[in-house]
Amino acid sequence: MPDYDLITILGPTASGKTPFAAALAHELNTEIISADSRQIYRGMDLGTGKDLADYTVDGHPIPYHLIDIADPGYKYNVFEYQRDFLISYESIKQKGCLPVLCGGTGMYLESVLKGYKLMPVPENPELRARLANHSLEELTEILEQYKTLHNSTDVDTVKRAIRAIEIEEYYAVHPVPEREFPKLNSLIIGVDIDRELRREKITRRLKQRLDEGMVDEVRRLTEQGISPDDLIYYGLEYKFLTLYVIGKLTYEEMFTELETAIHQFAKRQMTWFRGMERRGFTIHWVSAELPMEEKIAFVIEKLRGN
Repeated sequence: MPDYDLITILGPTASGKTPFAAALAHELNTEIISADSRQIYRGMDLGTGKDLADYTVDGHPIPYHLIDIADPGYKYNVFEYQRDFLISYESIKQKGCLPVLCGGTGMYLESVLKGYKLMPVPENPELRARLANHSLEELTEILEQYKTLHNSTDVDTVKRAIRAIEIEEYYAVHPVPEREFPKLNSLIIGVDIDRELRREKITRRLKQRLDEGMVDEVRRLTEQGISPDDLIYYGLEYKFLTLYVIGKLTYEEMFTELETAIHQFAKRQMTWFRGMERRGFTIHWVSAELPMEEKIAFVIEKLRGN
C-alpha cells in the first residue's frame, strides 16, 4: 500500500466535493482540512456556500478545520493558509489519522501539496496608486505576464488583481528565504462533473441561497461595519450582492451577472486543476454522478494501490 500523508479531494464549485469528503472522512474515521479562500471568514456563510450540514454523516459530526477562523473584512492570504494548514495537519496526524484536504481554491491546494516557499508581502502604496485606474481586464493581462504561480482563480475584482500583482512584484525583487515545509505525498482525487450538469447545479444553488437569505447576510455584514469595498474585495456573491444592496445593480442585473460570474469561476477552477496536472500532479478523476459508496470505494482502491 502506498504510504500517503494526505488525501486531497478537489473539484469545481457545485461538484459535490464537500459531501464526498465528509462521507470519506466518516468511513476512514478522520478529519477534514478546508481549502477554500472565503469559507475561512465568520458570518460569511450563504455567500461562501459553507453548507456546514454536509459535515454531519449518519448523525456523526465530522471534525473540520480552517473554516470560520477569521473576521470578515480581514485580508487573509496564502502564507497564512500554509501556516494554519500545517497546524491542523499535525494535530490530525498526532491522532493517528490520515487527513482529508478538501476545497476548490487552487492556490491554497497547490501551495501545500507542492510546499511552495512563501513569505508575507507588505502593501506597496506606489504600485497601488499606479494601477488604481486600470480595468480588471488590463490587470488580468498584466498578471498573466508573470511566470511564477499566482492566484488566477479568485481574481475577479480590481483589488484582488492589484494584490496579486503586488505579490508578484515583491517576489521579483526579494529573494524568498528558505521556509521549512514538509514534502507531502497526497492521493489526489478530482471530482469530475459534466459541464451542463455543473451549470444546472450552480443556477439551482444560487436560487436556493437567495431564497435562504443571502441578501440579508450581506446587509447584516454591512450593518456590522464591514465596508462595501471590503465585501466587494471577496468577489463573486459578495461583489454582486453588495452592488445590489448599495443600489448599483437591480435585482435582475445582480442575478444575471452573478450567475455568469460563478460559471466563469468554475471554468477557471478546472483550468487551474488541468494546469496542476501539467505541473506534475497526478489527479485521479471520479465522476460526480457516481453513487457515494462507489466514490468511496474508488478512493479505497487507490489507497491500496490498485
